[in-house]
Amino acid sequence: MLLQVFALLGSMPLSTQSQSESDEYILVASLDNARNLSNILKAISFKDHAIFNATQNGLKVTVEDSKCLQANAFIQADIFQEFTIRQDVIGFQVNLTVLLDCLTIFGGSTVPGVSTALRMCYIGYGYPLTLFLEEAGVVTVCKINTQEPEEPLDFDFCSTNVTNKVILQSDSLKEAFSELDMTSEVLQLTMSPSHPYFRLSTFGNSGNAHYDYPKDSDMMELFQCTKTQKNRYKMSLLKPSTKALGLSCKVSVRTDSRGFLSLQYLVRNDDGQICFVEYYCCPDEEVDEE
Repeated sequence: MLLQVFALLGSMPLSTQSQSESDEYILVASLDNARNLSNILKAISFKDHAIFNATQNGLKVTVEDSKCLQANAFIQADIFQEFTIRQDVIGFQVNLTVLLDCLTIFGGSTVPGVSTALRMCYIGYGYPLTLFLEEAGVVTVCKINTQEPEEPLDFDFCSTNVTNKVILQSDSLKEAFSELDMTSEVLQLTMSPSHPYFRLSTFGNSGNAHYDYPKDSDMMELFQCTKTQKNRYKMSLLKPSTKALGLSCKVSVRTDSRGFLSLQYLVRNDDGQICFVEYYCCPDEEVDEE
């Protein structure tokens, strides 16, 4: 069975659980508002399974597709009201769809001013991930089976190999995607020290479309381009990242010397705290300069 759910009516608050109960877990992460976790996980939920890695710094959740796309959500330890880890590194794989269903169904209160508290616990290898969700004195317990994590892809994307980087207001990128032809199979990205500086291009049913950003645009917070690069990326791989774009307020667009693309999204949660979501995408093809 993938999931077990049961409710404890009138149960004690999560904060008063006994010390002996807590001692058996190697990972405990608590939030006053479960939406702060569910929203960030929705930004990378394009495949069923996710790899969780916990360190003293917090949680890193990874989702991959076709060895061409990787998404990482970074949830820093200080975002949690409690974050206890009893090993240097803890890793496991869970069904992300099931996890999000639990957080949304049992922790997605729509009543103004009412939030659902979350306590996420893990005993160790072979044990389920246990969620305690408390709202109005009712605690729902969800136990989700875990698996041994697969080794995530290493895109070898490091800052020393970054050739071009821009930081944009997310609203500006949303506007660009609304104007471009999303029937295009690819999105062409042009980054250059000279005109057109930063250009998005599509080649869809309605013809070719371009969206340009001047380097001194109000929407552009940073423009660092050392060489002209023109690469195409499969639209099917980029579309999942629009979930993160919709939640974010800023986005960093970087390319390295191989044309690999990094999209880093800055996301503020309901409490104003900052999390990051990053997408890596390999190029579909390099476009020769005309």
